[in-house]
Amino acid sequence: MKGRMISPGKAEGEAIVSKEPIGFYGGIDAKTGIVIEKGHELEGKCVKDKILVFPCGKGSTVGSYVIYGLKINGVAPKAIVNEETETIVATGVILANIPCVDGIKINKFKTGDKIIIDADKGIVELK
Repeated sequence: MKGRMISPGKAEGEAIVSKEPIGFYGGIDAKTGIVIEKGHELEGKCVKDKILVFPCGKGSTVGSYVIYGLKINGVAPKAIVNEETETIVATGVILANIPCVDGIKINKFKTGDKIIIDADKGIVELK
C-alpha cells in the first residue's frame, strides 16, 4: 500500500490496531507504553515495539511530548500508520524519530498482523 511519509525510517513488526482515534495525552502512559484511556478499545494494551495502526490522533498538543516520552522511556511503537496524521502525531513522531506513514486505509489490518514499513518510500506491506 502506498501512502505518504510523515517521518522517515523503516520498521517491521506486529501490528496493534485501533479503529478509534488515539489521544496520547491522557491516553497512553509515557512511562509504560500502556493505553490508559478508559473505554478505549486498546485500554490495557501496550504499544511498545509494535506497529501502531489507528485512523488519526485526537486531543491536546501535549500528545506530541507524550510520543517523544514513549521513545525516551524505551516503550515507543516501532512505527505508526494512520489514515490521516494530524499535527499532534506528526510533530511527535518527527521529534521521536519514529517512522510514520499516512494515507493508508487501516481497515485492511488487524492486531497481530506482521507489517513492514518503508516510510522513506511511503510503503506499508502486510507480510
